Amino acid sequence: MHVMNTCDDPKDVYSAACPCRNMLDLLANKWSALALGALEDGPQRFGALRARLQGVSPKVLTQTLRRLEDHGLVHRDVYPEVPLRVEYSLTPLGRDANVPLAHLRTWVERNIDRFPGPA
Repeated sequence: MHVMNTCDDPKDVYSAACPCRNMLDLLANKWSALALGALEDGPQRFGALRARLQGVSPKVLTQTLRRLEDHGLVHRDVYPEVPLRVEYSLTPLGRDANVPLAHLRTWVERNIDRFPGPA
């Protein structure tokens, strides 16, 4: 007998089948949190984002931006110029998500010396 894993409350992140888990997974990702933070200052092109997010590969940044766009956090504007110009910006939902993420980023920076072991 196959047991269907359902979510009784679609807003309970502790439930294994809760759709909230996908969003939590996305926002808890290091590159997502950093990309959203980098976009706080306004629209940016891919190259500028990559330079700001030191250590991210082009492939990972592309995947991250696509996921953020798919979930309504980032908007991608394509300008029909030669060469083609693409800019990424925060949506209202992305700006809302940035509020708690900014607190988390600041908390980590302020408390990094309190963590045992290599940083």
